[in-house]
Amino acid sequence: MSVEAVSPQSAESSQSVLSISDLKISFSTEDGVVEAVKGIGFDVAPGEILAIVGESGSGKSVTSMSVPGLLPKSAKIAGARKLGDVDLGGMSPKQLRKHRGSDVAMIFQEPMTALNPMYTVGWQIREALRAHQDISKQAADKRAIELLDMVGIPEPARRFKQYPHQLSGGLRQRVVIAMAIACDPKVIIADEPTTALDVTVQAEILALLRKLRDTLNTAIVLITHDMGVVADLADRVVVMYQGEIVEQAPVRELFANPQQDYTKRLLAAVPVLGQRPEGQRLLDTPKANVTESKTDAALRKAHEKLQSRLDDSAPALAIKDLVLEYPGKGRQGKNRAVDNVSLHIDRGEILGLVGESGSGKSTVGRCAIRLLKPTSGTVTIAGTDITTMSHKDLRPMRMYFSIVFQDPASTLDPKMTIGDSIAEPLVLHKILTGKDLDNRVADLLDKVQLSGHYRNRYPHELSGGQRQRVAIARALALDPKLLIADEPTSALDVSVQAKVLDLFLDLQQHLRFACLFISHDLAVVDLLADRVAVMQHGKLVEVGTREQVLHDPQQEYTKRLLSAAPVADPELQAERRRAWEEGRVAPVKD
Repeated sequence: MSVEAVSPQSAESSQSVLSISDLKISFSTEDGVVEAVKGIGFDVAPGEILAIVGESGSGKSVTSMSVPGLLPKSAKIAGARKLGDVDLGGMSPKQLRKHRGSDVAMIFQEPMTALNPMYTVGWQIREALRAHQDISKQAADKRAIELLDMVGIPEPARRFKQYPHQLSGGLRQRVVIAMAIACDPKVIIADEPTTALDVTVQAEILALLRKLRDTLNTAIVLITHDMGVVADLADRVVVMYQGEIVEQAPVRELFANPQQDYTKRLLAAVPVLGQRPEGQRLLDTPKANVTESKTDAALRKAHEKLQSRLDDSAPALAIKDLVLEYPGKGRQGKNRAVDNVSLHIDRGEILGLVGESGSGKSTVGRCAIRLLKPTSGTVTIAGTDITTMSHKDLRPMRMYFSIVFQDPASTLDPKMTIGDSIAEPLVLHKILTGKDLDNRVADLLDKVQLSGHYRNRYPHELSGGQRQRVAIARALALDPKLLIADEPTSALDVSVQAKVLDLFLDLQQHLRFACLFISHDLAVVDLLADRVAVMQHGKLVEVGTREQVLHDPQQEYTKRLLSAAPVADPELQAERRRAWEEGRVAPVKD
């Protein structure tokens, strides 16, 4: 792809709270030196929200992490990085530590890896406060509970005592945001701050960031692939591609009149509610006649061994009266995460499951493939009840279904190469070996838009979006007939997301697998799903066809979800934000 580079801006403005000039960052790898950032520059003024957008691997997260000095020792950094008049370039790690939290704070993309699993979330916020402020333990505890409440966490005093694994992905992200704003920093670097959040909580978090900007004059550098969030929050946008800035402009100017072809393609890839033709799938072409390969034959034979246990006429997944309760502590009663849920997915059907964080969506998905054992109710896979099945009997059934988790950093083994992670299901089920296994891994990497040289890298050497593509490749390794997709595109930039969504539908047409697609992105669900189910507080509140639920919702909760979803149009989004704040149903299109 050919793009015209834009000359870096001067970083000499005394008005800037953050200035970056001629920044170059490179890493030494087995394949040689990789230039991640190639001489970029921009300024951020007090109270300004600057969005940096671009594909995974474009250098946007590397740029942001260079400011507080969070890159690994293998990184070589050149150029100027200034916080106001303070030059960060020559500082030691000890000197940089004084500025982290108090002057510049990070909101990380993956909360499960940003939080320490050994300590309660309250302890972690308290220690962040006490590291930078002369404050007693009691005062810090009180402030931590206030911060949890500020970022919209229900029952903050109770959540204060919980560990990260006891919170949903959205709640964990809100804890990370609470830690970032604890010391009222001058600059907040928000690296995908709403990736794990449902649309209503996302709207609240964006409103919170906007309030911080307005009341504290805090500058915010927003790293994101969500162009709806950019349209809703940003004042100015920097577009990056392969380590260079290719375009930067005020947000309304960029959306209304993008100058570079790459920017135009980026905006064109954004999914929009209502863009899918009525009654049609995204891909609706006849199945191509393809000669069966050796790998295809091996996978087919492996699946045929399960046929005696399966009923081809039964739904791929049937859940009836599902209840899952977590035990409470002390005098606390049991926490009912899923409350009497019943749903089914026919073969070849995609059911979209939406709702707020903590509504029980992911719990239903995990119960569906027995990663969690239900308290009561039944889970049936192709006519076979797996609710009480032993682990030994369940093991061969795991060829039939697979899952893509929300957080790839915590699901990929950090000690295994990417190639070994993708090959693992094929090795465990003894499907392929040797050259055939290598060819299958190469084919899966190609399908998720990753080149073959990634197979020898480790998860920490990949961006968040690249790790998610690896997780998708691994989930598809056995050609499953039922796929549980738990926020599978949440970490992907819009251009790669469009390719992965095409891949999902293409593979589904070829393999005819059923899919429970769990997502907070209503536009993506609108693009993919045949039917949609809406969850609130562990219960199903609305179920119907895509057209019924997303375009003519009957429940107020569903209408509220649709109103909170941001759109990639600054003027329309401003109108939608006003409607959402006033409790009105927001317009979807002009």
